[in-house]
Amino acid sequence: MLRDESGAVQLVHPRSFNEDGTPAEDALADTISGLAQGTFLTATGELKHDERVKLGGVEIKLDGLEIAAEAIPETPIAEDSSVDKRMDWRFLDLRVPRNSLIFRIQTTLEHAWRTYWVENDFIEVHTPKLMASASESNAELFEVEYFDTKAYLAQSPQFFKQMAQAAGFGKIFEIAPSFRADPSFTSRHATEFTMVDNEISWIDSHEDVMELHEKLMVVGFQAVKDKHGEEIEKLFGIELTVPTTPFPRIPLAEAKQIVSDRGYTVPRADADMDPEGERQIAAYVKETYDHDFVFLTDYASSIRPFYHMRHADDAGLTNSYDLVYNGVEISTGAQREHRVDVLEAQIRDKGMDPAELDFYLDFFRYGVPPHGGFGMGLGRVLMLMLGLPNLREATYLFRGPTRLTP
Repeated sequence: MLRDESGAVQLVHPRSFNEDGTPAEDALADTISGLAQGTFLTATGELKHDERVKLGGVEIKLDGLEIAAEAIPETPIAEDSSVDKRMDWRFLDLRVPRNSLIFRIQTTLEHAWRTYWVENDFIEVHTPKLMASASESNAELFEVEYFDTKAYLAQSPQFFKQMAQAAGFGKIFEIAPSFRADPSFTSRHATEFTMVDNEISWIDSHEDVMELHEKLMVVGFQAVKDKHGEEIEKLFGIELTVPTTPFPRIPLAEAKQIVSDRGYTVPRADADMDPEGERQIAAYVKETYDHDFVFLTDYASSIRPFYHMRHADDAGLTNSYDLVYNGVEISTGAQREHRVDVLEAQIRDKGMDPAELDFYLDFFRYGVPPHGGFGMGLGRVLMLMLGLPNLREATYLFRGPTRLTP
């Protein structure tokens, strides 16, 4: 079998025999017999059509082989190897057609999103990943030496996305790495991961952000289904569903009550949902609406960042949401607070000092329109789309608390 990124074809070379039935000298046959799986080569020969050949009904009758690079016969991984062992030998693991398809799907998905953004006048930005201070939580920062001072790897492009609104960009996007010093060993966490970020001006509420978000998911899923639907069904056993709009929307308090009525009480001290709660509400949405996505909205201000806008009639709630896909949260979005006096008050309310965020507050002192956006984990989308058991398989080279190689 000869395989490359375009597909596979069967190579054939009938052995020659002497009149007495013994194998004749055949240099090409001897070469073939000595080849190990994974050898890189160029084959020349005659294309033959044969309906009996399962692989596309064609085969190549060999005239010759040119060996570019031989492989070691003994391979260090097999189909039943653990995911960590496979990650040790990721370049071999990615030779498997099923695994390489993941990244062709990723390419199609990102291209569809970029096409939508560009056609709708979004500006692409590349925000810095070295920062002087935190953009989210001080507790999850990677600290690095930076000449005679310290720098931090960016957890989020949040502040710089909002700066683009102050700059008058209007609509922006970015696909880029983010870093979290989170010692989690779950199937959905990583210390370095790719984020898909959007921020848009002149919104009325977080509803505008959700409408953008669901449009992007439909555009992306449709492109993947059109280009890879048959391969996904063949290699992953999944018939990819393009979601319908609008996605179901459930306020978080109502979602927690639904989950409780199903017999599960979220065991958290704060007002947030937990992973099992997300799975339960996703099951409810699937049963009730036959939908794989659900927006959980109106999160409590106590568990949201200071820059989320609070409800006009209830400061205990925010104009925010999480998007849950197949039982796992893939994104957080919100309308941002754009009034500098309110921002300063919300910073103090979180026990922080506005002076430490002076550079950020400067954006708003010179005027920022009403705006909002979201950040979404690319790997989680791929993982859930293809029914993969963990984020490692949906990441080209995974980084976690105990993995920095290859």
